[in-house]
Amino acid sequence: MANQLFGETDEFNNWLAEGFSLPSEEYDIDEFPVVPLRDTVVYPQMVAPLLVGRERSIMAVEAAMAGDQRLIVVAQRSDEEQDPMADDLYNVGTEVVIGRRLRMPDGTVSIWVQGQRRVRILKFTQMQPYIAAEAAPVIETCQADLTTEALMRAVLALFEKVVQLSRSIPEDAYLAAMNAEEPGLLADLVASVLSVSVDERQELLEIEDCNRRLQQVSVMLASELDVLELENRIQSQIQEEIDHNQREYFLREQMRAIQNELGESDPHTQEINELRAQIEEADLPDAVREQAEKELARLASIPPAAPEMGVIRTYLDWLLALPWNKLSEDNLDIARAERILEETHYGLPKAKERILEHIAVYRLAPTKMKNPILCFVGPPGTGKTSLGRSIAEALGREFVRVSLGGVRDEAEIRGHRRTYVGAMPGRIIQTMRRAGTRNPVFMLDEIDKLGLDFRGDPAAALLEVLDPEQNHAFSDHYLEVDFDLSKVMFITTANLLDPIPPALLDRMEVIEFPGYMEDEKLQIARRFLIPRQIEQNGLDSLRFSEGALLTLIREYTNEAGVRNLDREIANICRKVARRVAEGKPAPKQIGKGSLHKYLGPPRFSVDEMEKTDQVGLATGLAWTEAGGETLSVEVSILPGKGQLTLTGQLGDIMQESAQAALSYARSRAEELGFGDLDFDKIDIHIHVPEGAVPKDGPSAGITIATALISALTGRAVHHDVAMTGEITLRGRVLPIGGLREKALAVHRAGLKTMLLPRRNRRDLSEVPLRLRRRVKFVFVDSMDQVLPIALSPESDESAVARFMQ
Repeated sequence: MANQLFGETDEFNNWLAEGFSLPSEEYDIDEFPVVPLRDTVVYPQMVAPLLVGRERSIMAVEAAMAGDQRLIVVAQRSDEEQDPMADDLYNVGTEVVIGRRLRMPDGTVSIWVQGQRRVRILKFTQMQPYIAAEAAPVIETCQADLTTEALMRAVLALFEKVVQLSRSIPEDAYLAAMNAEEPGLLADLVASVLSVSVDERQELLEIEDCNRRLQQVSVMLASELDVLELENRIQSQIQEEIDHNQREYFLREQMRAIQNELGESDPHTQEINELRAQIEEADLPDAVREQAEKELARLASIPPAAPEMGVIRTYLDWLLALPWNKLSEDNLDIARAERILEETHYGLPKAKERILEHIAVYRLAPTKMKNPILCFVGPPGTGKTSLGRSIAEALGREFVRVSLGGVRDEAEIRGHRRTYVGAMPGRIIQTMRRAGTRNPVFMLDEIDKLGLDFRGDPAAALLEVLDPEQNHAFSDHYLEVDFDLSKVMFITTANLLDPIPPALLDRMEVIEFPGYMEDEKLQIARRFLIPRQIEQNGLDSLRFSEGALLTLIREYTNEAGVRNLDREIANICRKVARRVAEGKPAPKQIGKGSLHKYLGPPRFSVDEMEKTDQVGLATGLAWTEAGGETLSVEVSILPGKGQLTLTGQLGDIMQESAQAALSYARSRAEELGFGDLDFDKIDIHIHVPEGAVPKDGPSAGITIATALISALTGRAVHHDVAMTGEITLRGRVLPIGGLREKALAVHRAGLKTMLLPRRNRRDLSEVPLRLRRRVKFVFVDSMDQVLPIALSPESDESAVARFMQ
């Protein structure tokens, strides 16, 4: 609050009239209550209002009022200290006398005080219940000479200029300064109305020499005058700019009125005016508005027939059409979002949980959370793209999609520069224009199918788009101004992770979409596929028996998703719809026996386990894009010259697994019971059926080793046991991937036991609980644990005798 000269206010004159008396001028060392001050310093002879709120300070005021109404006010060294101690206060303060005290409704006390003189605190006598200290007056040294007179005139001259330029200092302050005859009083008065820091005020309070104090005030006034002159100059420039814009507006309005009266409004001018109005009305960032006005000025200066006319006009249309600051309001109702996701998709718990977590966090901290970059990975037909559309519906956002399959040109992402004929923005900006908001759900489909050639790498251009630390200023070559993509929720889809560059994959949070189980496909067909096809084909009702659906899933489709299943159901519905349209009798229910009539013979054979235990035949497991499959490994021992033959279109890794299995078997020949066998006199043939299908990978290692040892020992392999795992030369079993899909294949083939590496135990949680109850999972560390479970204890002597001779 601004300090005022004592006696300059009517209130204080009233206090005098009511009998308020000033204390005498001379005091010896005495003890006073102390009130610490924040953000202010009171000078002698100045009147100041103070609001006292701290308990100790209120008690100090009460103690002063009970005595001679005198106390010491002293500034704190730190404004943040709520309960200051002796070290937190300056040593020099001001003795004041309380003029009026008012109690406020909130418990604080408002007092008016007048400064008496400077005092130096000698020691603090108490800190509780209020602060008290012994203080002695500070003797000022003031000399009435020419130097003092010159300093006073200089201070008055500077102060006059400051008062003229400042809007916060009243002119009465300058009048009071002119009437100040003492140099010390003049310095204190001027300092009390200047906008300076507490430290600078305290420094001035502690100066005893009046001439030094005047010099310090002169420096403060000069600095304040520089700031005020700069502020006024800036204000004048702003006012001139406003006046110029208003003048230009009035002139344009007059010109428009004259043209309308004369009927001379030309199309080019009208188009320029329309664009100018659109730019003024559009909610554009400052940089974009500046660029648009610059291009509009170029457009207005060129002839209508100039070649650049269309280029500039198209560019301005793009700038005005993009949603620079338009945001759609998010629906953060978690229960509603969960209901929508459950109604539109069956299963997929991980993906749904991640979306609900995002909504929950965004609801609690909307300004701090960055939008995730999700990557849905899974086989075709598992609902990746449709789930993205459901996420947009759950959030209440727009949904847009761009297919990246086959994109090979970097300009498809970043756009072409305007120097090229027919230049356009990239697909990202084009799609944002179509979305109409700055926060849509943006799906980048088939990101694993991006190409690469001499025109650039589009995957590298996507690094900026899919990086939350960079996409707030995405640079499109066509726009030449930054576009903020930080509010966009990007979702990418892929069938495989291997083709995605590591730097791009590192920016995305991968959520796997595994293949559906038969039970899940049944539920999806009943809840979604059949009702949709009945509606699309104009049928009233059509039921499918469970047997018919299972046959469709097992014998007419071979996929991890449900796309082909939907296609086959649609095929049946079309045939039924034709009979209805022709007026012929149409079935109300499709049974298993009628599938051959509508769809022809089955296209796939169901994996079935062998009926009996056999020597040299083991069941392995394989992962494919369509899900898991069982894999038979056959081994035959023939008289020969020690050759190993591998057939079945095996890849390099699988061939190496077979060689490792053979090396392990030969190294353990004595323990396994065929130590007398001369391998130089036999040939070993390993075959994996369905030779037209390429096969590769290390997970068939223990299957090949089991079939090989079975053939060498004559011990049959249990027909209801499947196995998977990589083998080493020492017989260790290493972990594999695709456990869920392989477990589904075991269940589908009717097998009872599955052998798998112990280190895959942590992945068993991915296998549905109902499947874990139907199949026995046995975890192994080495072949020593595999063979007792996979092989029968008795050997077929006749099978061994053929090549032991």
